[in-house]
Formats: sequence, C-alpha cells, structure tokens
Amino acid sequence: MSTKRHRVVLKISGESFAAKGELGIAPDELMIIADEIAEAQEQGIEVAVVVGGGNIIRGAALATGSGFDQSTSDYMGMLGTVINGLALKEALESRNHQARVMSAINLSSVAEPFIRARALRHLEKNRIVILVAGTGNPFFTTDTCAALRSIELGADILLKATKVDGIYDKDPAQNADATRFATLTFNHAIEKQLGVMDLTAMTMCMEHKMPICVFDFKTKGNIQRVVSGDTSIGTLVTHEDSTAGV
Repeated sequence: MSTKRHRVVLKISGESFAAKGELGIAPDELMIIADEIAEAQEQGIEVAVVVGGGNIIRGAALATGSGFDQSTSDYMGMLGTVINGLALKEALESRNHQARVMSAINLSSVAEPFIRARALRHLEKNRIVILVAGTGNPFFTTDTCAALRSIELGADILLKATKVDGIYDKDPAQNADATRFATLTFNHAIEKQLGVMDLTAMTMCMEHKMPICVFDFKTKGNIQRVVSGDTSIGTLVTHEDSTAGV
C-alpha cells in the first residue's frame, strides 16, 4: 500500500552515518543515505532532513559521564550534527542533487540560518534541505527538532529512521517474542512508554496531528520506499484508532 506524499521531514540518527559499532562517518554508509534520499526526491517529493550527531558526540552522555555542564555538552552535540549535515550535502551534490544546510545556531561560514520562509522556498525549488544544530537550544533532542520542523514546514509526515524495523511492545533485541506494531495511536505510545521518541517530541506531534513513521534505515531501499509513501514497512503512529500487528 502506498500513500502519496508531497513534503516529508526525515529524521536520521548520527549512528546511520557510521559503520556498525564505530564512530565518525563511513563513506559507504553516507553514500547509501544520499542515494536513497536522491531517489525519493526524483519522484517529486520535497525532502527536509534532520540529522543527529551521535556518531560524533552525544551531549547527554558526555554531561553524565564527565560532569560537563549539560548546556555545554548539548552545544557540542549540535556541532556534531553540523559535521554530518555538511557531509550529507556534499554527498548529495556529488550526485547532482542540490542541497542546502540550514542551522539553528549562527554558523554563517558553513550554513544558512534556519528561516522558515527560506526553507520553504528551497523546498519549492526542488532543493533538499538539511537541518542541523537541533532547535539551537540545549536540553532539547534532535527528535524534538524533527517534530518542530515537521510542523513548521507543513510536512505530510515525520519519518524517523532507526536501527529496528518499527515499534515493538518490548525490546526485540532482548525478547524473541516481541511483537511489532503495524500502526499505533499517540495515546498508546505515550501511555505504554514505548520509546518511539522523547516525550516532548511525541506530545508536539500529537497536539498538531503530525503522523510519525518509525522504520529501519539499514535495509537497502527503505528510506526511498518510506519517503515515497510505502506504508507496508515500519510502524505508523497517528491519532486514529488502529489494530496492532506484525
């Protein structure tokens, strides 16, 4: 089953840029992501991408493990997202797809400031918009940034690329009998604390009726498929009542 989409926000974790168990940016992984985003855009879909920075640095973990001030650690994490965003832009443009990096913090030498009207203009001109530095504020995750930008930019859906193929009733890595939800309501996800996104991001999407699709980015073709509207993969989180199932 496929649902036609006009504009999407794709949230990609920093981990997707690195080889399994490693840090940094693996060129092969970077090019896979770029190719799939490019293929989706070629179908006439406007794509904005929010990138994480966990492959470079995790602000929350740094604050906990080192005793750093949380604000400083979070700003360091934001800079990690900028590195990934610049890498993704170069990868896309090497494929002859125009892209623009827009930052929530002032980095005029390497990125445009995020201005909603300008971002919309880039999308209308068939440019891929890469959103970095989160919301520009400490204590907010890139999930929250993705929720905020989805609403601001009038996206049809927020697509969250993860390491697993959807949302389960319990951790599938530790429970062989874990069941994947095909569809889910916001209320259920929040009530059962299923770990879809952080609570701020989930609540924001629920209040603004922004659907979320959680899917596995490591399966070749999945990013392109889900951006293009394929509803047969991942877990769709919406306001509507639905029946869970694999």
